Amino acid sequence: MFYLRPQDIQHSEQVPLWPELFGELARHARDYRLERFYRAGAVDATTPLAQVPFVAMDFETTGLNQKKDAIVSIGLVPFNVQRIRCKEARHWIVNPHKPMADEAVVIHGITHSEVQSAPDLLLVLDELLTALAGCVVVVHHKDIERGFLAAALKARLNESIVFPVVDTMELEARLHRARPLGLWSRLRGKKPVSIRLADSRDRYHLPFYQPHHALTDALATAELLQAQIAHHYSPDTPIGDIWG
Repeated sequence: MFYLRPQDIQHSEQVPLWPELFGELARHARDYRLERFYRAGAVDATTPLAQVPFVAMDFETTGLNQKKDAIVSIGLVPFNVQRIRCKEARHWIVNPHKPMADEAVVIHGITHSEVQSAPDLLLVLDELLTALAGCVVVVHHKDIERGFLAAALKARLNESIVFPVVDTMELEARLHRARPLGLWSRLRGKKPVSIRLADSRDRYHLPFYQPHHALTDALATAELLQAQIAHHYSPDTPIGDIWG
């Protein structure tokens, strides 16, 4: 079988056959935590949304550049199309081992002293991957969570990571940005519909949450996907229609 490395998938336009890919990656993983994560498997693309175990994930970071910035906090919220399991939600602050700009501190409110006393990502990796195992990860802008986690593991383990993702921002873009604004609309000053998390939630009449806390944003993302499915899809829709 032709072996695709995680870094090859990271930038691929084609959605892989996740169960087959996970089996292949499990055979080649060198770190036991990654091997166990991949051996837990992935749901098939034909699985109805009603049967998919989801986990919403959000990161706060020192900045947006994956080459020089790092993860500061992680929020996880497991759920399905019917229920959000708040009691199983997790939140970690981790040491980025990089300086945090004052602007970043103002945005997410995590202080220099908090990160200095926080554990390295490797110390929570076992719990993190256990919580993600077998689930479809849900994020709002997949380049952040999938990209930053891959970069963090590459730096620590010399191994990357890939996993199936439902991107709620991408789903909103499908609905509201499928066609570019025409010249007349632009001349009239019309702007593209915002697909930011708070604005997307507002369209479904979901409550406002204060942004830039990883756990709160993960919860907000989980609720948004539930609303998107309720309004635009069916419980019988295959997961392959919305993941990437």
